[in-house]
Amino acid sequence: MDVWLAILQVLTLVAILAALHRPLGDYMATIYTTTRDLQVEREFYRLIGVDARSDQSWQSYLHSVLAFSAVGVFFVYAIQRAQTVLPYSLGFPAIPEGLSFNTAVSFVTNTNWQSYSPDVTMGYSVQIAGLAVQNFVSAAVGIAVAIALVRGFVLRRTGTIGNFWVDLTRGVLRLLLPLAIVAAVVLLTGGVIQNFNGFTDVTTLSGGTQSIPGGPTASQEAIKELGTNGGGFFNANSAHPFENPSAWTNLFEILLLLVIPFSLPRTFGTLVGDKKQGYAILATMATIFVVSLTAVTIFELNGAGTAPGLAGGAMEGKETRFGIAGSTLFASATTLTSTGAVNSMHDSYTALGGMMPMLNMMLGEVAPGGTGSGLYGMLILAVIAVFVAGLLVGRTPEYLGKKIGPREIKLASIYILITPTLVLTGTALSFAIPPVRADVEATSIWNPGLHGLSEVLYAFTSAANNNGSAFAGLTANTPWFNTALGVAMLLGRFLPIVFVLALAGSLAAQDKVPATAGTLPTNRPQFVGLLIGVTIIITALTYFPVLALGPLAEGLQ
Repeated sequence: MDVWLAILQVLTLVAILAALHRPLGDYMATIYTTTRDLQVEREFYRLIGVDARSDQSWQSYLHSVLAFSAVGVFFVYAIQRAQTVLPYSLGFPAIPEGLSFNTAVSFVTNTNWQSYSPDVTMGYSVQIAGLAVQNFVSAAVGIAVAIALVRGFVLRRTGTIGNFWVDLTRGVLRLLLPLAIVAAVVLLTGGVIQNFNGFTDVTTLSGGTQSIPGGPTASQEAIKELGTNGGGFFNANSAHPFENPSAWTNLFEILLLLVIPFSLPRTFGTLVGDKKQGYAILATMATIFVVSLTAVTIFELNGAGTAPGLAGGAMEGKETRFGIAGSTLFASATTLTSTGAVNSMHDSYTALGGMMPMLNMMLGEVAPGGTGSGLYGMLILAVIAVFVAGLLVGRTPEYLGKKIGPREIKLASIYILITPTLVLTGTALSFAIPPVRADVEATSIWNPGLHGLSEVLYAFTSAANNNGSAFAGLTANTPWFNTALGVAMLLGRFLPIVFVLALAGSLAAQDKVPATAGTLPTNRPQFVGLLIGVTIIITALTYFPVLALGPLAEGLQ
């Protein structure tokens, strides 16, 4: 029964995504190419002193991204520290310095890692003015960077790649805000709460008293999923009935977190003037998604042990209203994107089942990835795939009419190396530095041994890939993890963006070369297979030794 339910949910999701792929993808292409500005946009440009008709070099575009994000980190940090004087603070104290830094970095980098229980830590002002705002703008930044890279393939002999402030503004006002309003209304009809009631004390059936939290949840839940952010209003995230009440709201939230990333390949194909190129990228993403989802579902349905056998599968850590199928579909979607929201506890999955969400992130979250970040990550892999193919056949590699020379492949290679370096270094330092290891083992790891290693590895994988999900058995609200994970989130977000924009600038400066008989077709199934192979070999195999020490070894016990 669970197998057929899983298939039905996937088919329903695929049908809706297929119906939305073309109109949404074309609409996004129009957003970033039109020369007409809305009145509210013109007023905003005038307010911040931006000439909407002035394009930027990649260096200037990068400076704008970094400056905007730095201001965001400062503001979110400051508003947390000033919580006690803000309205609707619910009587909560100011957030400690280390946690404020970690949270500010987390939401600005689109990670939304939460080392705290949000419903008993942050008042409504911090949630709305600080965290929810970043849910919009951090997602818009990712899309803007992806569009800038696509322009690199489209433009010829130019030193510019667009205007960041225009891309950011249009992404928020024309795309994310309207969709989030519609999504919030749908969630409200499904039972997600939206109020400013604070805590309500009620009498239970046993005669005791329980404090029920309220809050503006639907509005934050909508952009949390739509912008592949993931930070929950409540500690249980999308497993909480106030955030995700039923099986159909669960499927709707999965749709929200996939709809923009899976539509962006259509935008890419439209902008480069060859929609088949977009379909090739989409096919690569979809194939990896289906394979990963199938694997984790099989692992959980066939969980070893007496309890899983009696329950019909590994139900520990999962909500009965979602079942195994609804839980593994959500887990796959949230870790193959950069969302990080959870409707089940990944730490309670079987050893191999828990490895799959981790592996999804290690792939670089490119199937389909986060809003924008998934597309530019896959395009970087496409550049490497073209280069590899060129070496194999002895031809100069080209992609979309642009030559992939030494500069381009160096930028792409450094991009690929950044995240594994952060993940493996952070994990190693957590166990290699004696005082840190003693503190981690004494205060953070609830499950010593192989699973404890997996918990730390998952944390750094999540932070460096800007995902935000966690193996919940790890206590991360400590000085070491707040600092180390914060640094991993910062570097994991902005170092790749540096090289993406540098690549965009390098490509935009080139002229297009005409296709010849020796040009590698990049819109055919053969290239899709090559791109899938490159994605797995270059990224996943990097982590094989550490996976063998953690989840693989645990699964073989």
